[in-house]
Amino acid sequence: MIRQIAHIDTLRRRIALTIVAAMLSSLVLYALFVQVAGVWAKPPVDQIGLLDQVAATTRVIQAAPPAMRAQLSDAASNPTLEVQWRERRSGFELPVSGTLLGPDSAPVLRELLGETDHKIEVLQPANWPADSPQARYVMLVQLSDDSWLSFTPPQRSWGMSAALRFAIVIALGLVATWLVAWFATRQLANPLQRFTSAAQRFGGDLHAPPIDIEGPYEIRQAIIAYNTMQAKIQQFIAERTHMLASISHDLRAPLTRIRLRCEFIEDIEQQRKLIRDTDEMQSMINSALGFFRDEALQEQATSFDLSELLQTVIDDYSDQGIVVDFAGPPHLVFFGRPVGIKRITANLLENAVKYAKRPCIKLSSDTCSVRIEVSDEGPGIPESELENVFSPFFRLEPSRNRNSGGVGLGLSSARAMSRLHGGELLLRNRCGGGLVAHVELPHGLLNRP
Repeated sequence: MIRQIAHIDTLRRRIALTIVAAMLSSLVLYALFVQVAGVWAKPPVDQIGLLDQVAATTRVIQAAPPAMRAQLSDAASNPTLEVQWRERRSGFELPVSGTLLGPDSAPVLRELLGETDHKIEVLQPANWPADSPQARYVMLVQLSDDSWLSFTPPQRSWGMSAALRFAIVIALGLVATWLVAWFATRQLANPLQRFTSAAQRFGGDLHAPPIDIEGPYEIRQAIIAYNTMQAKIQQFIAERTHMLASISHDLRAPLTRIRLRCEFIEDIEQQRKLIRDTDEMQSMINSALGFFRDEALQEQATSFDLSELLQTVIDDYSDQGIVVDFAGPPHLVFFGRPVGIKRITANLLENAVKYAKRPCIKLSSDTCSVRIEVSDEGPGIPESELENVFSPFFRLEPSRNRNSGGVGLGLSSARAMSRLHGGELLLRNRCGGGLVAHVELPHGLLNRP
């Protein structure tokens, strides 16, 4: 099946067809222009397509008696050529000056008229005064008795210069090429755009469905490879989560037995230490399992007021007697996962409250992103450890000890949730002491439908 697709639809084939289609479209538009613009253009006299009719009419009227020539000229007139006969040139009420055609100027017409020597004069629209409504093409032929015949093609009532014709032809070619290229690239870019959107969606939703296979052969191959990789990642995550759940379940039973046996230890000090270690192991297991489950279980994204959400977090701390300052707009609509954003803020505030003082939240936004800054006035973090603190279970000692609570997953969880929104979480030390946690989130998720 894939080999058949390779012969039917490939990038090379589409590019080649685009070039051919652009060239054919340019030729078609040029042909249409020639057909339509033939009414307006200024071709040489021997190329107007009416010379045979001019020559035949001239021979017939010249052979007729002068009394019948006016009647014959009226009879010879037709929608494509108006014929008039006058005894004098002045009877046509035409401009005085025209272009005389010598023997070599219109050899085809001279040949058609035969051996008789005829004076031939041509008037073009340019021979009339500027903006004259009567400007038109006229061919004058003098007969042997010095009378005149005028031949006027009514459809050639105005002209187009050669430079303008050339510019129009070039413009038509460019327009045709642009239209074909736009259509072809759109057909090629749509599968790529859908592929990119689906890949970005998988970055924020591990349960995203596979990508529909479409487009030329090369893109289809890339989509097939990506779907295979996505399926393996999903299987790996499911197996990892299942393994961690099994480990947690298996460890809880022996930990419970150890906890019960601690009650029978007569040494109170040793009993207290063993119970503390056992509870700490149980807390680490529960926290680790919750951390990894958070990566697999995705919250539904929605639009919400980010300012109000942050205010609810601040109110929770106010209920505990902890004052958290806030600076930012009273309302800011954001598209994302509200529980995840609340968890990011709560984790950062928890660290600020535990290890520092005067926590503060600052909210700002621009056309591209939303920024949340959680700052404090505390000891800060050594510059060499600003990235290490994001590693799971990493803890700074001795300023932070296990008695203060937590197992070292708060910052890891906050950064993971920030990246899930297509953003980033960074830490930096404040001038004068303290730490600033900077969360920058794009407006709306990358996988927003």
